[in-house]
Amino acid sequence: MKKIFTSLFLIIACFAPLFSSVAQSGRIPVSSEKGIVTSSHKLASQVGAQILSEGGNAIDASIATAFALAVTLPSAGNIGGGGFLVYRGEDGTETTFNFREKAPLAATKTMYLDKDGKVRDNSNHEGLLAVGVPGTVAGLYKAHQKFGKLDWKTLLKPALKLAKSGYPVSDDMQWFFKWVQEHKEDYPGTARIFLKEDGSVYKNGEILVQKDLYKTLKRIEKQGPDGFYKGKTAKLLADFMAKNGGIITEEDLARYKAEEMQPVKGTYRGYEIIGMPPPSSGGVAVIEMLNILEAYDMNEFGQNSATSLHLITEAMRRAFADRAMYLGDLNFNPNMPLEELTSKSYAEKLRNSIKMDAASPSDSANFNKAHLKHESKETTHISVVDKAGNAVSLTYTLEQSYGSKYVVEGAGFLLNNEMGDFNPIPGYTDSKGLIGTAPNLIAPEKRMLSSMSPVIVAKDGKTILAIGSPGGRTIINTVLQVILNTIDYKLDIAKAIESPRIHHQWLPDITYFEEWGFSPDTKKIYEEMGHETGIRSSQGRAMGIYIDPQTGMRYGAADSRSYSGGAVAEIED
Repeated sequence: MKKIFTSLFLIIACFAPLFSSVAQSGRIPVSSEKGIVTSSHKLASQVGAQILSEGGNAIDASIATAFALAVTLPSAGNIGGGGFLVYRGEDGTETTFNFREKAPLAATKTMYLDKDGKVRDNSNHEGLLAVGVPGTVAGLYKAHQKFGKLDWKTLLKPALKLAKSGYPVSDDMQWFFKWVQEHKEDYPGTARIFLKEDGSVYKNGEILVQKDLYKTLKRIEKQGPDGFYKGKTAKLLADFMAKNGGIITEEDLARYKAEEMQPVKGTYRGYEIIGMPPPSSGGVAVIEMLNILEAYDMNEFGQNSATSLHLITEAMRRAFADRAMYLGDLNFNPNMPLEELTSKSYAEKLRNSIKMDAASPSDSANFNKAHLKHESKETTHISVVDKAGNAVSLTYTLEQSYGSKYVVEGAGFLLNNEMGDFNPIPGYTDSKGLIGTAPNLIAPEKRMLSSMSPVIVAKDGKTILAIGSPGGRTIINTVLQVILNTIDYKLDIAKAIESPRIHHQWLPDITYFEEWGFSPDTKKIYEEMGHETGIRSSQGRAMGIYIDPQTGMRYGAADSRSYSGGAVAEIED
């Protein structure tokens, strides 16, 4: 008990200045004339806000927040995964950083198939063969080298303190602790980190200390990416793989590089949409859907009316069909028709096939019998705007909740299971939602297609909105609906995020409604148009910041769907 209170005191002492800062409460956004950080864990948001208060910029704060999440949000925050960062500077600079995981050198197109051509024992999602080469550390460092203001070690310091002193676990982690307890024989490295010494589970509010993770973060603090991709950490990871049937080697790690890329861009009602290019499918899909919807008076139809929901669904249907047909890693698909997919003329062609009172069919026959696989929802998003007006929208992931659930022995971090985002069965697509088109088939050092959709919206040269969400394939549609809620329905950022959401992804041909917030009469009219519907408990956990173009005031909101999320404002002088 004394140890618990000592650790709590250290945490409070570390973050005491932040307790006086302004944080979001319920559906009321936090406001600030300076900077704001929103993320899926309050402690991590506080870390980012503190970095802003110390003179750091939006890139600095996003990096410090991401490393803090690697400690406090093991279900999705990570150094064993990867993701994307979209940046817009106050001077109009627009760029992105791609640190999506890669397939190992030993990967093959049919590596998960048995002799009958079927996926073997869910091996593309479970086990160490499902792990892609992690990209997070390389990506965060590359962004820091280009735009960071504070030194690298300063940004690692809060995460190091959280790993060494510990933090209070939350109730939503209980299922994982119990799962580890039940599977400790198969996951001994994970049990060593996430169970107590006597094998019992941590209870809500008890302190979790991660000594091995602290040592790994310390190597990253001192050596930058070399502290992860080379030396002791790389050897620990490669040895763990070799010992347990994985295929990632020290060479895979040493060869990994993050990429700076030009964003994909579009417009919507005079607003500029800045998104992530492939291997993210989100930027292209969001722009395509907005282009389709731009010709309709969405405000006149009304938020969540049957007509609005019908038109949004039809836009989703068409964008997801194109996602399946065309998108993958640009380095392996140089002829992707991105300009056409994001053009107004292409949207007009798609719009001409939409009927105002009847659903379109989703037909898999046009895609050579392909395979649209499951993509997990366990991702996390960070939005940051600093006092100068620089903005970051950063989404990263382990794929499933807690990734592969394997902790690298001696290194203390969880590994992703991102290889499951490749199309595992070449040439097989069906009406149930499985896809096997060529752009996203497995190849060595190829990055798998992703639905992560960090987006920044600007108007008249000023950043207006930074938004993103976890949620697997629902991410794209969550981000779309928050943008519509902000631009068309004039909701403040908190209400735009809290509003109920729908999801349609072409195949299967079902629209999923969140189980609350929709009128039964509206849903009945929608179904009479020919839409099949289903219910889901929750969709996404959006994190957003809105900047009032007249006053410059920032408003931040963390989705209440996120158990531990929080929006925190920079401390005022």
